[in-house]
Amino acid sequence: RSFKLSYYNEYKSYLSMGKDYYKVLDLTRSATTADVNKAYRKLSLKHHPDRADDPKSEEYFTEAAEAYDVLSVPYRRAVYDQFGEEGLKSGVPTTDEPGGFSGGYIFHGNALKTFKDFFGGDNPFSEFFEPPRDPDFAIGFGGLRGRGRPKQDPPIVRDLCLTLEELYLGSIKKMKISRRVMNDDGHTSSIRDKVLTINVKPGWPLGTKITFQKEGDQGPNSIPADIVFIVKDKDHPLYKRVETDLYYTATIPLGNALTGCTVDIPTLDGRLICVPINDIVKPGYTKRVAGEGMPLASSKDGSEKGDLIISFDIQFPTQLSVDQKKVLKQALL
Repeated sequence: RSFKLSYYNEYKSYLSMGKDYYKVLDLTRSATTADVNKAYRKLSLKHHPDRADDPKSEEYFTEAAEAYDVLSVPYRRAVYDQFGEEGLKSGVPTTDEPGGFSGGYIFHGNALKTFKDFFGGDNPFSEFFEPPRDPDFAIGFGGLRGRGRPKQDPPIVRDLCLTLEELYLGSIKKMKISRRVMNDDGHTSSIRDKVLTINVKPGWPLGTKITFQKEGDQGPNSIPADIVFIVKDKDHPLYKRVETDLYYTATIPLGNALTGCTVDIPTLDGRLICVPINDIVKPGYTKRVAGEGMPLASSKDGSEKGDLIISFDIQFPTQLSVDQKKVLKQALL
């Protein structure tokens, strides 16, 4: 064991030299993660190749990106603090066995990617060139509008398909989503599931929007998108709704259409209503039953409803006997 510790300490001493990432970002070793982010933001904006005239700006820009890439990740920073740049990139000895090394760190070299990931979006400078709404805030690139203010991602819109029964009675829907969530290091992220609960109110109209604010993917310097569900009706075997009215088609034989009948209609809440038809039912005829439609979303207790509108599918006989024809002629002609 003493051999392992001796070997470990000697290697640590050997690798103490190298690039000083803290100096690159103008920080001390006691800097917090927030300090690292603030320093990188300042230097990356100052030395961005599209903004700076100094020939060495691109070099400074890349150095700042690498320093941020190391110091913003706790594991990398811990290795760097103990073994310096060489130890970080060459790998460090493990205590499992003499001569064992962990894998080394390699900077990807794309400073613009680091800049884009930090500020979010394809054009991190877009907000700096938008005309300010308030002249008092037009301080310039290095002022209030030059601090990489996060922008919210566009809304994520999904359909919420509901049965007419769910919309008639009200219901609770559980919607499982998978989203990207930032880890505690503030740099990496992981996919996690979350269940969103929707309390469906009786009578919600088609197109009703339910918004869950900032429940979209999280990013290092962006505001998560809102998730928006839009109500749509599922097809129903008996009914179709138009605004607050329900439409139902009853099938009756020709004899009932001419002489009258009673139509039994099952409702969305499990009742059976009997509707007397005393008129002669001819093509295009409809029967309106007041208060048997969908609940009004504006109704506090759900007692106010639209109407039930019944149309008719008249079934004609496929054949008639000679006697039946005589009877019909006597009655109708």
